[in-house]
Amino acid sequence: MITSGQIRAARSLLKWTGKELAEFSGVAFSTLMRLETGEGVPAAQAKTLDSIQKAFEKAGLEFIGSPEDGAGVRWKSKK
Repeated sequence: MITSGQIRAARSLLKWTGKELAEFSGVAFSTLMRLETGEGVPAAQAKTLDSIQKAFEKAGLEFIGSPEDGAGVRWKSKK
């Protein structure tokens, strides 16, 4: 599961607005803003978090670590 901090960090890396993330993920803007404000894994349906993660991964990011230990985000390596 991705964390609120990872969502914020990924959006920052891509320089996406909240509206752009809403468009690319299919998740409502107001929902995204709520999910970003918390700490840890946001209280949301798994499919919502999956849609957000897939949008970021399609844009070239990958999620690393776990919510309990070193959760982060980085650019995918170009192998």
